[in-house]
Amino acid sequence: MAELCKLPGIGRRSAERLIFHVLKAPADEVDRLARSLDDTKSGVRHCDVCYNLSERSRCRICEDPERDRSRVLVVEQPRDLIAIEQTGQYRGLYHVLMGRLSPLDGIGPDELTVDALLDRVRDPSKQPGGVGVEEIVLGLNPTLEGDGTALYVKERLDELGSGVTVTRLARGLPSGGSLEMMNKAVLADALAGRRTL
Repeated sequence: MAELCKLPGIGRRSAERLIFHVLKAPADEVDRLARSLDDTKSGVRHCDVCYNLSERSRCRICEDPERDRSRVLVVEQPRDLIAIEQTGQYRGLYHVLMGRLSPLDGIGPDELTVDALLDRVRDPSKQPGGVGVEEIVLGLNPTLEGDGTALYVKERLDELGSGVTVTRLARGLPSGGSLEMMNKAVLADALAGRRTL
């Protein structure tokens, strides 16, 4: 139970339920679970190009010739990439920073994969298919740290002088929301990002 409690979102009660389930489960089911955990830890790595999770040196997205290889969406974590992929709306490539700048937590630029992103922009041979990057889409979380990281990435890209277009994901009012319930930052983003009907 103590080991299960170390997992995010698993408290003492949840760990207790899981342990009792494992104790009641057939031995082959428990063995499959143990093998799956071991295989995940030993077989999953980061893609050499974008840092997505993969079982090979390149992930399935970087290998897909149908993707728009001139567009790269920058996200903080692999789980952000998964969330965007589930929409089915984005057909470009990705770059996972493996975190965000957070000086209070001791996370600085050296802990992120920004230099690898800059290498992809600077040298098309480091891109899948050797296609040059034309647009970087910043898909970082709309938090103080996410915005600070986006600003840092933008500044580093500007220093390259590559002429790459830098955009960010739209922000604003969620569908079904009520104006009176929105905070000032959400309303300000919605006003700044308004578009023609």
